[in-house]
Amino acid sequence: MNNAIFSFAYPKNEPVKEYKPNSPERIALDKELKRMSSTEIEIPLIIGGKEVRTGNTGKVVMPHNHKHVLATYHIAGEKEIQMAIDAALAARRAWEQMPWVERASIALRIAELLATKYRATINAATMLGQSKNAYQAEIDSACEAIDFLRYNANYMGQIYSDQPCSPQGTINRVEYRPLEGFIFAVSPFNFTSIASNLAMSPALMGNVVVWKPATTAILSNYILMQIYKEAGLPDGVINFLPSKGSVIGKQIFAHPMFAGAHFTGSTSTFNQFFKMSAENQEKYRTYPKLVGETGGKDFVFVHPSADALQVAVALVRGAYEFQGQKCSAASRAYLPKSLWEGIKNEMGRMLSEIKMGPVTDHRNMVNAVIDEASFDNIMKYVDEAKASKDAEIVFGGKGDKSVGYFIEPTLIRAIDPQFVTMREELFGPVLTVYVYDDDKFEATLELCDSTSPYALTGSIFANNRAAVLLAMEKLRYSAGNFYINDKPTGAVVGQQPFGGARASGTNDKAGSYLNLLRWVSPRAIKETLVPPTDYGYPSLAE
Repeated sequence: MNNAIFSFAYPKNEPVKEYKPNSPERIALDKELKRMSSTEIEIPLIIGGKEVRTGNTGKVVMPHNHKHVLATYHIAGEKEIQMAIDAALAARRAWEQMPWVERASIALRIAELLATKYRATINAATMLGQSKNAYQAEIDSACEAIDFLRYNANYMGQIYSDQPCSPQGTINRVEYRPLEGFIFAVSPFNFTSIASNLAMSPALMGNVVVWKPATTAILSNYILMQIYKEAGLPDGVINFLPSKGSVIGKQIFAHPMFAGAHFTGSTSTFNQFFKMSAENQEKYRTYPKLVGETGGKDFVFVHPSADALQVAVALVRGAYEFQGQKCSAASRAYLPKSLWEGIKNEMGRMLSEIKMGPVTDHRNMVNAVIDEASFDNIMKYVDEAKASKDAEIVFGGKGDKSVGYFIEPTLIRAIDPQFVTMREELFGPVLTVYVYDDDKFEATLELCDSTSPYALTGSIFANNRAAVLLAMEKLRYSAGNFYINDKPTGAVVGQQPFGGARASGTNDKAGSYLNLLRWVSPRAIKETLVPPTDYGYPSLAE
């Protein structure tokens, strides 16, 4: 028996490679992009470590060239969903009893494989399947995925070491048990790292998982699953189950051993999770834990004391990187009238220089939105702005889906601060600004707080510290991640724990120990070294 008391050193964030022309990482990535583009693979379900093919299939295409098929994937039905639940529950006992250092060691091996052997592979899959440029893919599918794994291993040790005091004559301790059942992980298309973390963070704490990946991110997610297996994750701990949400959700939430859901996606879907959980509550062994990061209508608020160029850069990057397909993307901005022309001119200059096109041309900063449904939904809002007297298109406004799902970076000025694109989540390269009178800073802060139901991210730009403090107070519950003189995107694991409240989720802060605490059920244990032999208390004496 290994009886060492071991702790993992506090990690450092994985350095982001730059992918400059002729750099080693650029050469390796281009080679992998070429290889992956020239092959078409078959993606099975992975249940209990075994490949399962159903014959009911779908296609993985490049969003920037939707006629190019990258893979055919199999879709789980009711039979396979039950198989995955059974496989997870069969693996549960052995996995939860594995020493935590061994579980952490598997996670760290996965991180090292991503950092070295499979870095180009996971980035290329994310680029081709999810239409991210090289730098955006590097930040996501390599660095952030690695950081989640390394930091979570350290956080796990911190959690387990948090123990109560033991007065003379007793020994008190807390056991951090995994949840009693299985976890349902439902991941989005937009971040490969989030997909990995939604499955791996509960697993790291000793839980077993049924994982439903987004159908538009199946290529990169399947590669993750292969890496997990190579790193030594036992069969059945995570089961990879592409399926239709309506089919798998109904079956999962009706199972008595459903113990929790780890979710990133739409607010409406997460609301359905709560409803299904309530409807099935009497069936469950335990109250399930629902952890969700949902929608956002993220803001940039600008005070007249701010620098126009700094604001313009933050808006362009915050709104248009990865085509605005981030929960944290800048989607609405409140700009003072005195700075509006300067900000607009700087943004116009930058947008005139930005190139849009396929990810294989590294000069393209803007690529395609994820699929036709997303394209059509975003363009519906743009067309509404074009037709409305309450808004105007300042830049962009055009879309073309003939080859890929391309939408120009679009800037809308809302004359009415309650215009639909100031309130509703678009999830695309569209930013709406409202220009306010400089003397109405405080009133407009209150408007910002009340306009949208979401509360994920936001930022204040100001060189006046009193204005910063006022914004911090007025917008205290408007964003779970708040930025001062920065864009509202780019949270880093270990630095800015991520999550919001209101209609943006449960604010359980991915990238910190707070999220891992949701995947344990503590048991307090007291041992009395010498039990009493008399029932009486001193106060009972004559």
